[in-house]
Amino acid sequence: MASHLDLEEQEQLDQIKHFWAKFGNLITWVLLIVLTAYAGWNGWQYWQRDQAAKAGGIYDELDRSAQAGDAERVTKVWADLQSRYPSTAFAEQGGLLAAKVQFDKGQADAARGTLEWVALNAKEDEYRALARLRLAGVHLEARRFDEALKLVTSEVPESLTALAADRRGDILQAQAKPAEAVAAYQQAWKALGKEVDYRRLVEAKLVALGAAPQEEGAASGAAQ
Repeated sequence: MASHLDLEEQEQLDQIKHFWAKFGNLITWVLLIVLTAYAGWNGWQYWQRDQAAKAGGIYDELDRSAQAGDAERVTKVWADLQSRYPSTAFAEQGGLLAAKVQFDKGQADAARGTLEWVALNAKEDEYRALARLRLAGVHLEARRFDEALKLVTSEVPESLTALAADRRGDILQAQAKPAEAVAAYQQAWKALGKEVDYRRLVEAKLVALGAAPQEEGAASGAAQ
């Protein structure tokens, strides 16, 4: 004769069987989806790390070529980095570095193309904005003032507002618009911290235009 405990266990077993018959298929699919997603996430993370490691190796080569001043090698390595690992941070950084070498070596057209790519494809706002500012400098050098000005009048991250205003001042001064240039330089000067060395360069530009800046405290004291 079955004991009371045996009957309870059988009842529990029957309940489990009934539950599994009703929901087992759903639970299996949910677990499968979760495990697949987890495996996919791990695979994605591994792929990302692998991509970054490989891109980092190419960037190191690019950096060595840049330090050597080898513009041809820089352009070749940059093209490799751009085509193989365009979605990595190393591509953004590499583009800015390559453009600097290209421009310094008189390859303005190559530098412009490189900076245009970074300005369009970089994932970070700061890199896109920095590329636009440097591209404006390339246009300024070529006296393409309208193109240059368009690049420094759009919104930029707060960390780059001073540099954008300074570059805008350079363009306006080159266009023989001293009053507007002064306003842009003053904006840059006020946005830069007192401890930033670049502020002295902006101040020198204002002095050259006869608009030496004054600290607010000094200005109010002079007024009294």
